[in-house]
Amino acid sequence: MDCRPHCAACCIAPSISSLNKPAGVPCQHLDADLRCAIFGQPERPSCCAGLQPAPDMCGLSREHALKWLAELEVLTHPG
Repeated sequence: MDCRPHCAACCIAPSISSLNKPAGVPCQHLDADLRCAIFGQPERPSCCAGLQPAPDMCGLSREHALKWLAELEVLTHPG
């Protein structure tokens, strides 16, 4: 499965602790086309590189992906 163009749900919905990015906030490395500006670079966090698109996560829309990832964030947030 390939990433949906102009989605970036995985760069918005979850927190990314290594970048001090809170959940629900767009990553500082997203460009104007909602693509990762550090894709393939060594400074890209391993958690980002490890997250791959999947039907259950991405669904049929960006809205589905944002909701799914936001729910996962809540379920896996410590404390």
